[in-house]
Amino acid sequence: MQLSEQELVRREKLNALRNLGIDPYPAPLYPVDHTSKQIKNKFEEGKKVIIAGRLMSRRIQGKASFAELQDTDGRIQVYFNRDEICTGDDKTKYNEVYKKLLDIGDFIGIEGELFTTQVGEKTVLVKDFTLLSKSLKPLPLPKTDKDGNIFDEFNDPELRYRQRYADLVVNPKVRDTFVKRTQIVNTIRDFYNEMGFLEVETPILQPIPGGAAARPFMTHHNALDIPLYLRIANELYLKRLIVGGFDGVYEFAKDFRNEGMDRTHNPEFTVMEMYAAYKDYHWMMDTTEKLLEKVAIKLHGTTEVQFGENVINYKAPYKRIGILDAIKEHTGYDLYQKSETEIREAAKALGLEVDETMGIGKMIDEIFGEKCEGNYIQPTFIIDYPVEMSPLTKKHRSKEGLTERFELMVNGKELANAYTELNDPIDQRERFEDQLQLSEKGDDEAMFIDQDFLRALEYGMPPTSGIGIGIDRLAMFMTNNQSIQEVLFFPQMRPEKKQVELNDNEKAIFDILKKEQRMALTDLKNAAGLSNKGWDKGLKGLSKLGLTKVTKTDDSLIIEVTE
Repeated sequence: MQLSEQELVRREKLNALRNLGIDPYPAPLYPVDHTSKQIKNKFEEGKKVIIAGRLMSRRIQGKASFAELQDTDGRIQVYFNRDEICTGDDKTKYNEVYKKLLDIGDFIGIEGELFTTQVGEKTVLVKDFTLLSKSLKPLPLPKTDKDGNIFDEFNDPELRYRQRYADLVVNPKVRDTFVKRTQIVNTIRDFYNEMGFLEVETPILQPIPGGAAARPFMTHHNALDIPLYLRIANELYLKRLIVGGFDGVYEFAKDFRNEGMDRTHNPEFTVMEMYAAYKDYHWMMDTTEKLLEKVAIKLHGTTEVQFGENVINYKAPYKRIGILDAIKEHTGYDLYQKSETEIREAAKALGLEVDETMGIGKMIDEIFGEKCEGNYIQPTFIIDYPVEMSPLTKKHRSKEGLTERFELMVNGKELANAYTELNDPIDQRERFEDQLQLSEKGDDEAMFIDQDFLRALEYGMPPTSGIGIGIDRLAMFMTNNQSIQEVLFFPQMRPEKKQVELNDNEKAIFDILKKEQRMALTDLKNAAGLSNKGWDKGLKGLSKLGLTKVTKTDDSLIIEVTE
């Protein structure tokens, strides 16, 4: 392992601390009795406190020093005075330990008294301190110059997601996002608990990946010698509980889908599914409006929430429009009760790529997704989906060929999916068999036949409505984050590439190119400002390391960063 100069220095300090008889990683409980927020909210001059956290900054001036301590609630100023800490002749604890052997990022505990500085800053006067954990790697803290300009910010997305622990320490807004995410979950939980619903848990490892049309992750159980799947949805198990006699159940579930990754999709994601006996999708729409109103007000004090350039208003009621009506409105094509051939021709005429493996449901889904979805910025219920798109949904009570289903669209994206649930076991078996035919045609997302679920329905399931709400996407919308990676503590990432050491010439060129990704060779050379010899060596070095490639166009040579 190659260590930087700063890391080597910190290890030397670690040894020096041990030589002084100080354990840099002590085991005993440290008796914290206040947080920074509690101190500020209930401040009393002269009050004795014990706090702990990371040392985040300090300004040493001889025998005195102001510093900042960061704990779970934020930062607070602390004041180190040599004579307060070292009351006898031995000044080692201040002169050696504090001034020379502590570093920014170290965890320390402080016993002190509260006072207010001359400029009105609430501060802790340090009477004693204890090193609780030595930091061996410097934090990627931003720096501020004398003019107040901030540079070296830790804002590279890939580094932030890979090193979320450092991201949380140095970027307070990131921490706020995850606090709000927890508030969202707690608000939903309170909402359903107040309705008398029961929070439950269902299996993650399933013999059949049911409840959605998606490609599953597969594994093998050695003891049973059977294949198992990571669940793609928890729907069918929750419905089994309705069969078993519960009137209302819900679950915050981790689901897994072996599909693409982008700014709104992660292969591991969180969904909240809820099922209510004796209800239908009209009741579910009304209830969902109330829920989202409550979440928005809880987080923001208003139903109006900023998301990118748009202000989303979660105040009920929301617009409701049939999916086929939406397609007709935005494309001019009326697809109601049209054949598979007619729908395929319409899709092709709209410039969409469709093939023979795609049935009516997939093609309508493709048309709506490409031509309509992005138009629904304010919360809108897209309702009454064709039977072919909804194998678990009850047929519409008055519209032939449609089902009682809705998807809630917000900012052009699906946030929730809900049905009046299909509880006719004979109809359900037929729908599953239709899915099997799609699978035989080559649709690898078609549903499996779940014989045990069909058996459960045969015992009788009352009229029921169910909903699934994407918690990750809801967290994005409620915290104004455009990427799902910003609301997941540890999003899925590609394997980390081995770090490559660059010389000064290579680094000068690569730092410029990495920002642009692609530049004309002459523009890059001018921006790098290197001598001809330095430029040639740097460019050849980057090419040899496989970090760049050069392509020829009609006008010039183009250099770009390789994956």
